[in-house]
Amino acid sequence: MNVYQLPLGPLQTNCYIVSNDVKEAVIFDPGEEADIIFNVIEENKLKPLAILLTHAHFDHIGAVDEVRDEYNIPVYIHKYEADWLTDGQKNGSASFLRNQTIFAREADHVIEKEGKMEFGQFTFSVFETPGHSPGSISFYNKELRTVFSGDALFQRSIGRTDLTGGDHELLIKSIKSKLLSLPDDVVVCSGHGPTTTIGEEKKHNPFF
Repeated sequence: MNVYQLPLGPLQTNCYIVSNDVKEAVIFDPGEEADIIFNVIEENKLKPLAILLTHAHFDHIGAVDEVRDEYNIPVYIHKYEADWLTDGQKNGSASFLRNQTIFAREADHVIEKEGKMEFGQFTFSVFETPGHSPGSISFYNKELRTVFSGDALFQRSIGRTDLTGGDHELLIKSIKSKLLSLPDDVVVCSGHGPTTTIGEEKKHNPFF
């Protein structure tokens, strides 16, 4: 499998495209610059199956509708942020952006609880990792030994908790119970910045 990391938009929010041997692909957090996403998909002759959102802050959802419409694929989000896609106050764009509010249409599927999700030949374990936002979730692929953590866990840092529904203590609990329980060699693909590993964060992250 391949993982394409695409830092997009002014906040350099990481969109990830994951592909397998039969060219199926899933797309995480298409935040902006849909053309860059399209180029990677077309250049590698990929067949997108779904858009998976780790959470619904504006910098993670700006290109959702463009990508969804281009490939006619469904969007998945956690139930606690299902209404954030259409609400500029909740997704933060009304507060952080000048003269612009970012929206996306409602998700096609709402994730109700933790568990396994399958898309073509992909299998992901969904972990609820709230704290940065109420509906933050992480997606773990055991075969790839990679977890897509959104803005919960970063290299030597964690997500901010001063936005709508943020909770510092809950975020620390989420990371310790869900993410740091994964094997040390698991790669962490964060919503911003470089990738890291679970083992590195156990050793060097100052929040733990």
